[in-house]
Amino acid sequence: MSLIKQLTADFFHLLFPECCNACGTRLFYGEKCICIRCLYDLPYTDFHLYPDHPAAKLFWGRLPCQEVMALLYFKKGTKAQNLIHQLKYKGQIDVGFMLGLMIGEKLLSNPSYQKADLIIPVPLHRKKENSRGYNQSKSIADGIAKILQLPVVTGLLIRQTDTFTQTKKSRYSRFENMHSVFKLSKPHILKNQHVLLIDDVITTGATLEACGKILLDSGLNKLSIAAAAYAE
Repeated sequence: MSLIKQLTADFFHLLFPECCNACGTRLFYGEKCICIRCLYDLPYTDFHLYPDHPAAKLFWGRLPCQEVMALLYFKKGTKAQNLIHQLKYKGQIDVGFMLGLMIGEKLLSNPSYQKADLIIPVPLHRKKENSRGYNQSKSIADGIAKILQLPVVTGLLIRQTDTFTQTKKSRYSRFENMHSVFKLSKPHILKNQHVLLIDDVITTGATLEACGKILLDSGLNKLSIAAAAYAE
């Protein structure tokens, strides 16, 4: 970078300092999206290290998964919630990509994830994605893909119905709300494949269950799940 460009960048940074998306403090040079202190303090789950954790148990008897993991514990009023909020509602796509990089690094220690063939993010309805301008799960998937060197496939799993918000629904109501929401455009492509399905937050698992069942019905060989956070 030339001296003039560096000075311009420094001046811009001085006038419009970037802030940590987790705690809101000003980022120092070399920090991106999340400050170093928050990177150490985030509530990591370490679900990728053992099979019988709460997120995996959520799908027992409901969806046959090879692996299930979530990077962070999600609780209201925490740094994890701040990150997801910045990603979903404030347009901070870089947060999703960085969370994806962090997930990918964790998954490098789990051989099952490295045997996946492709990554599919949970899709948004076309109207919602057009309105928001992006799919937060896709940004997470892109970060994971960079680490695991896997292709991200979109346009195959389609959300054909725009559902209302799920936040205040019971587990049964969420599942009913997700019934017949998704479809596959070219199911034959997935035959005998190991798909890594990506979402932002695992809550009741209804959305992932609906997506997973459709994927498995296509003749999928294996299904694994990864998310940025797990809501206890």
